[in-house]
Amino acid sequence: MNRKQLDHIIHSYHREAYIWARQCAMFDDELAKDVLQQVYLKILEGRAKLKDPSKAKTWLFSIIRYTAIDALRVSGKLLSLEDSYDFEDVQEEIDHTDYQAMIKQLPKMQQEVLLMVFYHQMTIEQSAEVLQIGLGTARTHYSRGKMKLKDLITKTQMQE
Repeated sequence: MNRKQLDHIIHSYHREAYIWARQCAMFDDELAKDVLQQVYLKILEGRAKLKDPSKAKTWLFSIIRYTAIDALRVSGKLLSLEDSYDFEDVQEEIDHTDYQAMIKQLPKMQQEVLLMVFYHQMTIEQSAEVLQIGLGTARTHYSRGKMKLKDLITKTQMQE
C-alpha cells in the first residue's frame, strides 16, 4: 500500500478514529489525541501494515485499541479486572441522564462491542475482528451489553 492510499484512509476515518481513541482512552481527550498521533506514526512509518484494503476500518480500530491499552498501562490508568466490575460505589455518583456514565458501568468488552456497533456503524463481525475474539463471543457481549444498558436506562427512568 502506498503513502497516498494510507493518507486517504487516515483522512477518511479521522473523525471516527478520534472518537474511538477517546472511548478506548476512557474518555480522556488528551490521552486520545496522543494515542491517535502514535497510531498515525505507526502507520506512516510502516510499523503497522494493512494487508486487506477492504478491512481498513477494522485494521485502524485495532491499532487504536491496542495503542490505547498500552498508553493506559503506562499512565497507570488501566484498571484490573476486579476494579472494572465494582459498580456499587459509582452508582450513587452518576448523573442519571449521563449515558456515557451508564456505558462505563458495563464490563469493558460489552462497552467496546456496543460502542463499535452503535457509534461507529460496524457489524458485530467487524467488532469481533477488532477485538480479536470469536464471533459468538462478540454476539454474547453485544446481547448482554444491550440488556444491561436497557436495565440501567429503565432504572433511571423509574427514579425520575
